[in-house]
Amino acid sequence: MIRLLALDLDGTVVGDDLQVPATVRDAIAEAQARGVIVTLATGRMFAVALPFARDLKLSAPIICYQGALIQTPGAAQPLYLATMDAALMSEVLDWQAECIWQVVLYTATEAFALERRYSERFSAILARERLRWVTDFGEVIQSNVPVKFLVVAEPDEADQIEAQLGRRFDGRIAIVRSHAAVVEGSPLDATKGSALRWVAQHLGIAQADTMAIGDQDNDASMVAWAGVGVAMGNGSPACQAAADWVAPPFSQHGAAVAIERFILEDQAKQQSLRH
Repeated sequence: MIRLLALDLDGTVVGDDLQVPATVRDAIAEAQARGVIVTLATGRMFAVALPFARDLKLSAPIICYQGALIQTPGAAQPLYLATMDAALMSEVLDWQAECIWQVVLYTATEAFALERRYSERFSAILARERLRWVTDFGEVIQSNVPVKFLVVAEPDEADQIEAQLGRRFDGRIAIVRSHAAVVEGSPLDATKGSALRWVAQHLGIAQADTMAIGDQDNDASMVAWAGVGVAMGNGSPACQAAADWVAPPFSQHGAAVAIERFILEDQAKQQSLRH
């Protein structure tokens, strides 16, 4: 029986408008009412994920930054934090200086961007990020510990970026696609899958009793690790390949359908067998 449910945010629980559909909200609330612990697993920073957690009345540790940070809502400090070496981030900035694409650099609590013009797509995707505009990333990594970075581009350009970063930093940085237009780099040992394992162990929940729902490449590790792994119908090929089941797309409230199928209906069957 599922005791822990991990939900990706963008493309799974919220759409481009960053709103949780009522059907999905109700399914999450019902799962919690049945005793299931629900958490979020997102690439977004804690400060951005926290309002969603509060809105959904989640109290379990939430997974942020692709698994590099785990923090309980209301807590001042993370339970787990993986960081990137400053020298390695300097290499990333060298790459950025050689190309036309712009990097957003993250520490445990802040997001930094250079004072340059960014695209409309960039503004839409990072609408809730509290960006600090700076003139020199070098100064940022001298006085802050980097956790991850991301690049926003058109989807065809993101393909090129993912390939370039993958070749250049193979075996040193985890390069993942978190959105058709977003490529991210995070500590090599920080994935949503490893973070979900950490949270499950922290809560004393067996792998077989966990469930994860996601839609992009960065969700594949947790979808593969969970006892029940679900990919959204709008999900990437890698995420769907890792899944035990493919739900309907976000437009058809696939997350709610999956919760109903694997948690609510399953619990109802278990209860009927006891009587």
